[in-house]
Amino acid sequence: MHEQDKDDILDTLNQYAQQFNAMVHNILTKKNSSEETSAMFDPEKLGTLLSGDAVEVDSAKLIQTQMDFMRQQTELWQQATKAMLGENSHPVMQEEKSDRRFSHTDWQDNPIFSYMKQAYLINSKMLQGMISSMQFKDPKSEEQVKFYTRQYINSVSPTNYLLSNPEVCEEILKTKGQNMVKGIENFMRDLEKSPLEAFKITQTDMDAFEVGVNLATTEGQVIYQNELMQLIHYKPKVEKTYSTPVLFVPPFINKYYILDLDERKSAVKGLLDSGFSVFMISWVNPDASLADKDFFDYMKQGPIEALDVVCDITGKKKVNMVGFCVGGTLLSAATSYLRAKKDTRIESLTLLTTLLDFSEPGEVGNYLTEDALPIMEQNADIKGIYDGRILGLSFSLLRENNLFWSYFINNYLKGKDPAAFDILFWNSDATNITASCFKQYIRTTYWENKLKDPGAVEVDGIPIDLGNIDVPVYFLTTLADHIVLWQGAYKGTQLVKGDTRFVLAGSGHLAGVINPPETGKYPHWTNEKLPESASEWFDGAVKHEGSWWPNWHEWLISHRKTKVNAPQPGEHENYPIIEAAPGSYVKKQLG
Repeated sequence: MHEQDKDDILDTLNQYAQQFNAMVHNILTKKNSSEETSAMFDPEKLGTLLSGDAVEVDSAKLIQTQMDFMRQQTELWQQATKAMLGENSHPVMQEEKSDRRFSHTDWQDNPIFSYMKQAYLINSKMLQGMISSMQFKDPKSEEQVKFYTRQYINSVSPTNYLLSNPEVCEEILKTKGQNMVKGIENFMRDLEKSPLEAFKITQTDMDAFEVGVNLATTEGQVIYQNELMQLIHYKPKVEKTYSTPVLFVPPFINKYYILDLDERKSAVKGLLDSGFSVFMISWVNPDASLADKDFFDYMKQGPIEALDVVCDITGKKKVNMVGFCVGGTLLSAATSYLRAKKDTRIESLTLLTTLLDFSEPGEVGNYLTEDALPIMEQNADIKGIYDGRILGLSFSLLRENNLFWSYFINNYLKGKDPAAFDILFWNSDATNITASCFKQYIRTTYWENKLKDPGAVEVDGIPIDLGNIDVPVYFLTTLADHIVLWQGAYKGTQLVKGDTRFVLAGSGHLAGVINPPETGKYPHWTNEKLPESASEWFDGAVKHEGSWWPNWHEWLISHRKTKVNAPQPGEHENYPIIEAAPGSYVKKQLG
């Protein structure tokens, strides 16, 4: 090939790359131009947070940051010049070992890519240094500034652009530019599936899984339903089960089958194999017709109504109840409500990655500002629901490099399809929240943190006091949870009055919970004492290798070891089989 031909090809690819980047930017800007998304993600928010008397600057630290920046930039130019001339050079700035964005050898070996990487890292460090030189009067403002600064820094990484990522350049040459054609197709596909307020990026092969076929396959029957939920009764694995059944309350912002992914990773199957009778709430994916159903309607028509049914079917006066994330918060409110009414049917509570005190909400709290919250509520009122895909984007941006930009690069720049992964399929299977429930939940918990204060919230004139919870409580949190900080969840142990056990598992919000004994991939920590602070608890904790599930199962059994003939789904005359599990509610998709 002649040099002129090569130049023409490279020129064409460069123009094509620029057009692609411009198109992506324009569409994303248009997609994110809604009032709500602007309020949540607008970089100009930084200016507001940094204005006025809210910040004091440590001048000496700021000057030192600028001096370090200039010194590193000068040294980078010197080392880059040496590298260009073929002389020995050394890096001025290296990425952290955990940063997988720069794993390609060209980021170290190619002088141009090495320069781009180091220049980016130096500029990033300078921005972070500027922020660290500021002293904020409001801690929440400080968290938000750091959060939005991190989002900006990671969004402008050279890895996110066509011609400044060596992996993408290799793909362009290997496919003769066809990867960009496929990337545009992938981008347009995702754009069409996205709501107006957010961009929904494909994280897994959505054709690789089907609920009821290779997910949520544990045998059971839907034996009850109302407008908000279906109740699944699973077929027992043994002739005699422990007399106290187990009832799961999953989060209503997600679908229940994270607890029943497949045979190997099913928390439901784990309990069935251990000899329990198991029931599961499957929440509806609501539309605008259910707009007026609020958080406490979910409480009464969810765990409380399901509790009535489980007691009727089993003939037992006690039930072990399990809540996951938001489901745990809902279940705790329900338990307090029932105890205030002298209802003693709940034998124990298990709260998986659950907040009761929202004073440490983690990075989720950065989305909630005085500007953003009213707009989010207005959006919900207009639609009658809060779109679950917006929540999905919000959670992905809490781990933006792993859950957003890596897929942006793979899907749109490299033009590849993501691999099949069951947890990410579940994560992408979004669920709406009714408008009334969304507003009441966000205001009551994240914004005003009322649940922790006895009587600050009332239901039907009955004050909600978490101190009423005098049943045994098992708290399970995870070390790397980015949605429910384990230190924040620990505060819940100080609010309940029952015999309480707190367990910390390895990994994150999902993988730490779904950690079956057969693999035992992550360890867990226990401590019989419950000091006031989470750090004190951890200092005295003992590490155990392997899954936390056996510890939990033993704890459940310890409350009542008697066994009875296993109740079978559909055998009770008042609760005939409606349809086979997983039921129809869980299969309803967003429009």
